[in-house]
Amino acid sequence: MAPRCLFVYPHFTSQSFWNYRATCEAAGAKYPASPLGLITVAAMLPPDWEVRLNDLNAEELDPKDVEWAQMVFLGGMISQQPDHIRLIDHFKALGKTVIVGGPDATSSPHLYDKADYLILGEAEVTMPPFLADLARGEAHHRYESGGVRAVMAESPTPRFDLLKFENYLHVGIQWNRGCPFMCEFCDIIELFGRVPRGKNTRQVLTELQSLYDLGYRGHIDIVDDNFIGNKKEVKLLLPHIIQWLQDHRWPFEFSTEASMNLADDEDLMNLMQEAGFNWLFVGIENPNEETLLSTQKRQNTHRSIADSIHKIMRHGMIVNAGYIIGFDAEKGDVSQAILNSIEATSIPVNMVGLLFALPNTQLTKRLSREGRLDDHFEVPPDQTACQCVAGLNYTTLRPRFDILNDFRRVVSESLAPDKYFNRILRLALMQDCSKKRMRLPLSHQLRDLRSFSRLIAKLGMPAKTRFYFWKVFLVCLFRNPKVLRNAVSLMALYLHFGPFKDFVLGRLDTEISILKKDGDPRVRTAITSIVPDLPLTNSLVI
Repeated sequence: MAPRCLFVYPHFTSQSFWNYRATCEAAGAKYPASPLGLITVAAMLPPDWEVRLNDLNAEELDPKDVEWAQMVFLGGMISQQPDHIRLIDHFKALGKTVIVGGPDATSSPHLYDKADYLILGEAEVTMPPFLADLARGEAHHRYESGGVRAVMAESPTPRFDLLKFENYLHVGIQWNRGCPFMCEFCDIIELFGRVPRGKNTRQVLTELQSLYDLGYRGHIDIVDDNFIGNKKEVKLLLPHIIQWLQDHRWPFEFSTEASMNLADDEDLMNLMQEAGFNWLFVGIENPNEETLLSTQKRQNTHRSIADSIHKIMRHGMIVNAGYIIGFDAEKGDVSQAILNSIEATSIPVNMVGLLFALPNTQLTKRLSREGRLDDHFEVPPDQTACQCVAGLNYTTLRPRFDILNDFRRVVSESLAPDKYFNRILRLALMQDCSKKRMRLPLSHQLRDLRSFSRLIAKLGMPAKTRFYFWKVFLVCLFRNPKVLRNAVSLMALYLHFGPFKDFVLGRLDTEISILKKDGDPRVRTAITSIVPDLPLTNSLVI
């Protein structure tokens, strides 16, 4: 009899910048993104094995599925670590065979050692020998890649049929892995290498066709570490995607992550605009060139960051950005510099976080040599697993007190409603959305109308946001109506970012007050800054 396998996706911490459940609820969904890694692994199992999926971010664990299952597969990232480890104990206590993989288990396997089997590294490399040994009754506890990289042409089409599309704002596909750059704090090059490896065109089109045949329409996130890591190959791929979209009457739009040097390639930006790329995440990290050079983020230097971002925006793409506070080379004016950069770029959504030394990065290796890593640095404190409140897992060179105050100022000012909504308006007025062609079925259009009515109630009526909401809506309606859908989507995100700001400020105020009273014995330089007493606010968990 074929094994019965339950794939369970652990819960992401609720205190997360990207866990915008309030926005999902307004849009009629339950969670932003679907579990691409697990459904890819599910596709590697023998075809006669029975498979079910429980995504705990979108649904409760089904007791009937648990009773049915013989084997439980778990996988996740560091922000899922607390629930991931809890689930191992839970399923082991029920007598299930537990198989664990994913990036966090690969980086910190000792945390997951209670599982029956650890399938580490890229599953395309480590799953086949595990399955072969299991069939012979000779499976080992741990399988590692030994530095072998997956051949992406051998990666299967994910089991999209396991997903409940209505649960998600978007689903994901992956084209390539790896990044050619050397950012000291990034674990991508350690997990996947510096040579981008991509699937072939046929595979990508097959995945699009699979989603289309299953009835999915709308937003697809291409989850690559750096979509333009190999510009030559992506320029060969995009015309095929454009042709496929045209043949199928434009059922999808895309988001992805890319390095800022995209702005240097007009042809590539034109192709991405033609293919319907609507959202792009870019890591800015810090606007100071000396700081960028010190952390090996050279691709962001020798350029105007604002001009580069505006070039991308004018090609119809909403740019989201990431900033990090806590670098060794950071200056005392970092908060003002980041706030200036946020306003100059007109990026509404800026993920500002405290530096977290991830396992196996060059940063972590350096901090270890210098004796500056916290004990158990790989376990986020307080089970938060969110870098916005759980960073700085090392001895800082600049006073921690100052770093937290700088961070607090950036969060407070950048997510104030007037600043956030005005950036949406500036972005909207510079965007060229004339090439947006995605066609949604009537059911999706009616869903969007219902979502807009909820936004009116939640943002267009309350005194704190109604002026800004209607200002953005009416100006876009009359001056650039084709951008209205993008503007409304960005405004909807404030349903999350408003409460998230209060949560982060509450946590920071508590830690800053403790530091002010007791000091931080880890900090090597004396705390000399003097700031007024900071009020304690209630934490808001969303």
